[in-house]
Amino acid sequence: MQTEIEKTVEVLKKGGTILYPTDTIWGIGCDASNQKAVDKIYKIKKRIEGKSLLILVEKPDDINNYVKDADHLMLELVAGYNKPLTVIFPGAINTAKGVAAKDKSIGIRVVQNDFCEKIISGLGKAIVSTSANISGFPPPYRYQQIADEIKNSVDYVVNLHRETIRDFKPSRIIRIKKMGDFEIVRP
Repeated sequence: MQTEIEKTVEVLKKGGTILYPTDTIWGIGCDASNQKAVDKIYKIKKRIEGKSLLILVEKPDDINNYVKDADHLMLELVAGYNKPLTVIFPGAINTAKGVAAKDKSIGIRVVQNDFCEKIISGLGKAIVSTSANISGFPPPYRYQQIADEIKNSVDYVVNLHRETIRDFKPSRIIRIKKMGDFEIVRP
């Protein structure tokens, strides 16, 4: 795994895109602050401009680097949650254009797997995570479900868990409406 971590971090530092297993499903990722890489992800996915992307961070405190005035109660919830949880925070900062939504909200998940934690740590920044599919098509749960078009479009395909059938699904999503108040977007 160490070799894959090093290769992946090298690609991310150079502004490349990756196809990788996350703590939920297979995703396409890049440095969340690199505009050219984010633009490439939109092109790969054939995604409509203005539809935001999600970012992954290594630990709950890292959320403060990407959200202005993060709700401390929500940070405590995230820190204590033991399943994949994406929180949509208002007030996004420090990301490339197109990562946050037009209303400046941003989806953030604290990763819960060793590989993702180590690549984020090695990069020293958040990474984009979006499902490894063309927009409008179902997300892939296994590597074999990923379209060749996607595999051939990214700069690096991580060589981990390609043969593994993982019983993962997308994360639960909640949106912060105002301090202390939230709604469940995806249970």
